[in-house]
Amino acid sequence: MQVIRHTDKDFAARLREVTSASQLFDAGIEQRTRAILQEVQARGDDAVLEFTARFDGATLNADQLAITQAELFNASLAADKSLRAAVAAAEKNIATFARKSLRKNWQTKNSHGAVVGEKFDPFTRVGVYIPGGTSPLVSTALMTVTLAKVAGCPEIVVTTPCGKDGTINPALLFAARAAGATEIYRIGGAQAIAAMSYGTATIRRVQKVFGPGNDYVVAAKRLLVGHVAIDLLPGPSEMLVICDDTANPAFAAADLLAQAEHGHGESRVWLVTTSGKMLKAVEREIAKQQPKLARAESIRRALESHSYLIQVKTIADAVALTNQLAPEHCEVMTRDARKVSAGILTAGAIFLGGWSPTVLGDYVAGPSHTLPTGGAGASFAGLTVDQFQRRTSVVEYSRAALKKALPTVQKFAELEGLSAHGRSAEVRLG
Repeated sequence: MQVIRHTDKDFAARLREVTSASQLFDAGIEQRTRAILQEVQARGDDAVLEFTARFDGATLNADQLAITQAELFNASLAADKSLRAAVAAAEKNIATFARKSLRKNWQTKNSHGAVVGEKFDPFTRVGVYIPGGTSPLVSTALMTVTLAKVAGCPEIVVTTPCGKDGTINPALLFAARAAGATEIYRIGGAQAIAAMSYGTATIRRVQKVFGPGNDYVVAAKRLLVGHVAIDLLPGPSEMLVICDDTANPAFAAADLLAQAEHGHGESRVWLVTTSGKMLKAVEREIAKQQPKLARAESIRRALESHSYLIQVKTIADAVALTNQLAPEHCEVMTRDARKVSAGILTAGAIFLGGWSPTVLGDYVAGPSHTLPTGGAGASFAGLTVDQFQRRTSVVEYSRAALKKALPTVQKFAELEGLSAHGRSAEVRLG
């Protein structure tokens, strides 16, 4: 990991370098992604199948894209007692949290005495992307599909990459089905996002696309806004730990390593501390713990290319830097962690104290682990159940209320030179 200290002569310049980097905007990735989207829009299933063969090594035909009932049945049979218990326990917390976040219809009366309000309806058809690659992200199925089910979405489409033999991990299939998926397709990457957004002969288009993915998936979602709605921009995983001299360096190191093992070395992790002694202790712990981990090589790549140990002067400086980076996950291991966290305004999720590792948020705590990355947290919040609801405003005037509003309507129509606007209200009152 690269080390930056506030005493370095080039400290400010190096911080600008760290905070200016974003994985969301890469011209090369965007160009290649755009080409994939155009092909899927033009050629539908044929393009999807071609890209699946090219990128995933699986030769399929259109009839093989959908997961069959037999496959789902076999995945259920293969699910042992411990898997069923883990899925049920996590889903219970996720669903409970989601139900608390559902938006409810409301109405009131405005100054004219008219009834105004909002109603919230579930999207009728949503698409959920579940990354594949080196890990079957069973937890991601629960952290996304469960929310769609709680919101009441009747059609929940899941896409996820298959292996070279065309199969998908049975535990992931079991979890997706248990969470509420109504259709599952064995495709991944930008082509999967395009298929759900444009629609093909096999996969009907959805209204909104959800879920995390690699740089190409995130680019596809960003480029397709307008053809489809999206949730947020959740790319390769990120973790920032703020700590002072009271933190346990072994805890901080373990959590940084846990996030660094995602993907193929694209993850980004930061330690921001006021203590030079703590920085060195965490650095030693990382060196000690890393070789013992199964994904040591992926972790090494992430630590070498995207990761920093940063010493700042004050906790206020740490909070300011955190807000600039807008990390996906932020752990606060300091004195009065809750007070420190009050100033953190851009993190996807915050974990307070030494007993709240991010892995709890990844798997079982309740809030969805689908969170903004690459600085998008400055504008986007994490995935919540209300994003599966469509808001509609409702207006109901009586004759008396319309009469009360008429002078104001007439004035605006006069100011804007839109006489037909004024007339549409006047004609009702004779």
